[in-house]
Formats: sequence, C-alpha cells, structure tokens
Amino acid sequence: MRVHAQQGDTVDALCHRYYGRTAGVVEAVLNHNRGVADFGPTLPHGTAVELPELTAPPPSTPLIQLWD
Repeated sequence: MRVHAQQGDTVDALCHRYYGRTAGVVEAVLNHNRGVADFGPTLPHGTAVELPELTAPPPSTPLIQLWD
C-alpha cells in the first residue's frame, strides 16, 4: 500500500497510523523504502512511502502483576 506523508509526519507516525504499532514495523518500512531515511526524522509533505504487507502478528508483551 502506498501512503503519502502529511505535514510533520515521521515514519514512526505512519507505521502507528496504519499498522497500529511501531515495534518491528519501522525497520521493515525503512528496508522496503531505501532513501526515505535520508529525509531525516520528519518527512516532507507528500512523500510517498510504500508500506509492505506484514503477516507476522504483533509481539505479545507479558503481563506483569505487582499485586495479586
């Protein structure tokens, strides 16, 4: 899927908006879009970013209970 950066967007913000998470996703998007990192932390408005199809489920975080 191809998306375009809005004003002030970062790759992290795009990943969170479309995948609902950033852990392990930002790296995949940057590998899929060579040269996007050259723009720096904030993408120029309208920059096209190709979002790869991710099949792996989000990593689960173990629940830690402080009190029983």
